[in-house]
Amino acid sequence: MCETQSPSQGWLADDAFRQVIAHAPLVSLDFVVTNTQGEWLLGQRLNRPAQGSWFVPGGRVRKGETLEAAALRLTMSELGQAVELACMRFLDVYQHFYADSMFDPGLSTHYVVLAYQVTLAPSLQALPRQQHGGYHWYSPDAVAHDERVHANTRAYLPAVSALT
Repeated sequence: MCETQSPSQGWLADDAFRQVIAHAPLVSLDFVVTNTQGEWLLGQRLNRPAQGSWFVPGGRVRKGETLEAAALRLTMSELGQAVELACMRFLDVYQHFYADSMFDPGLSTHYVVLAYQVTLAPSLQALPRQQHGGYHWYSPDAVAHDERVHANTRAYLPAVSALT
């Protein structure tokens, strides 16, 4: 079975985190969640950056947090269920650049993203709503052509297509 214990919690104060965003890239995990029909689970982002666009679930890795622990924490908070990193397929390393940040529309954000694919079938109605206002299953063709889907999410298409 693919599960382990939940990681510890801990955040930087806003002022300290604002300084990190201003001076360093952030490391994050993104999860391309697909169902058995090959559709992608996307959520409409509530927060900057990428606010309003449709995006895969994911989030930042905290200092001192292993990637395995981050995956458990993030999948629990974004998908409502903890999923082990070992149960996912690594896609690649990506870089995401945004003109804004969670704090300030004028402060840019740089992410180094480790992207993973996992097959799950969560109920859309049961998914957490802290980061995404709504969820939708998108076909790969819709991911490729719907302008509401963020370009950084579309960038995962070649890697996911190579898995099939």
